[in-house]
Amino acid sequence: MKHIIVVGAGAAGLMAATIAAREGAKVTLIEKMNMIGKKMGITGKGRCNITNDAPISDFIAKTPGNGKFLMSAYQQFDNRDLLDLLHEWKLATKVERGGRVFPVSDSALEVRDMFMRVYKGYGGILHLNEAVKHIIVKDNKVQGVVTDKETYYGDAVILATGGLSYPLTGSTGDGYAMAKEVGHTVTDLRPSLVPLETKEAWVKDLMGLSLRNVELSAVAKDKVQAKQFGEMMFTHFGITGPIVLSLSHTVGKLMKKKNVGPIRLEINLKPALTVEQLDQRVQRDFVTYSKKQLANGLKDLLPQRLIPVIIELANLTPDKFINQISREERQRLVHVLQHMPLTFKQMRPIAEAIVTAGGISVKEFVPKTMESKLIAGLYGAGEVLDIDAFTGGFNLQAAFATGYVAAQHAVHGEAAD
Repeated sequence: MKHIIVVGAGAAGLMAATIAAREGAKVTLIEKMNMIGKKMGITGKGRCNITNDAPISDFIAKTPGNGKFLMSAYQQFDNRDLLDLLHEWKLATKVERGGRVFPVSDSALEVRDMFMRVYKGYGGILHLNEAVKHIIVKDNKVQGVVTDKETYYGDAVILATGGLSYPLTGSTGDGYAMAKEVGHTVTDLRPSLVPLETKEAWVKDLMGLSLRNVELSAVAKDKVQAKQFGEMMFTHFGITGPIVLSLSHTVGKLMKKKNVGPIRLEINLKPALTVEQLDQRVQRDFVTYSKKQLANGLKDLLPQRLIPVIIELANLTPDKFINQISREERQRLVHVLQHMPLTFKQMRPIAEAIVTAGGISVKEFVPKTMESKLIAGLYGAGEVLDIDAFTGGFNLQAAFATGYVAAQHAVHGEAAD
């Protein structure tokens, strides 16, 4: 019987350990925190966005951080396979807006409890409050691991320690150090899926205001570099929300480039309309409210708190009567509605990022098996690898798939069915 050691009990580690135990191996799962799946417990605002209902081609497209590396893993274990497995393990799921898949219970705790129940049912061994310090390698082959308590010997080690984001959940970059120590390369680490800080003082006045069905663009060198459509929210420091987090990946890459210059952000508050259609819409409102002051005549068009900001950005006078507004002033208003400017200041710290961009180089792992090309018997899974995706269940699917594939090949040492 093979002995498989899994380092880290997050999404990737839990899947790897459970599958390895199911496949008949002796499995030791080692977690430095006092519980399993701590970071998984806060995904989807505590509801656990397990995966997405999208076709696998979308998963690759929504994974800007080495998505193509995952193609082979997804051929072996895609979102349908994941849901079939979770249903077999008695977890009921549902699909919500944007294809996001959640447990019916809306509880990440239920997902953690399920993994614990199934893993223990297969005879898996769990060590909590124990930190792995080193991977033991001899003649380019894994021998085991050394923890802060003892040494464990095994036939394979699956490294699933997560990234650098949300360090309170245990993601403190331990796996990077262990991988470097045995000869692996760790790429530049930066926050991905992280809120953005902006220079404008007025964002504080809008703190807590959510916008739906808007388009957010990142602009550099007078060219739109990327854009996202959906929901966002203003904060005391800038902006956050799903489209901000997704766009942050591009912003992070732009920051690494030379001679990019200042990065600007633009919000299109009415992306469904052409300039002409929006102008006509504004004109209709101006007819309806022709005898009101401008500040009181935009209530059908904008949230109340946003009106004074838009008026100021368009360089208009709030108490000017609408029937006195010139065509040129109206066109300035229309332009700002579709190009609301924000000046990017900096990204929030990596500790606040949902995922880490960068990690152990995927060039040093076999995509079909998740085994290291440098060290026989060493496997990587989840966020510790240089893989990152957008929000919507794509990161957890990547973690589950790589964990599954690593386990199958660690146990059987050949292509999984």
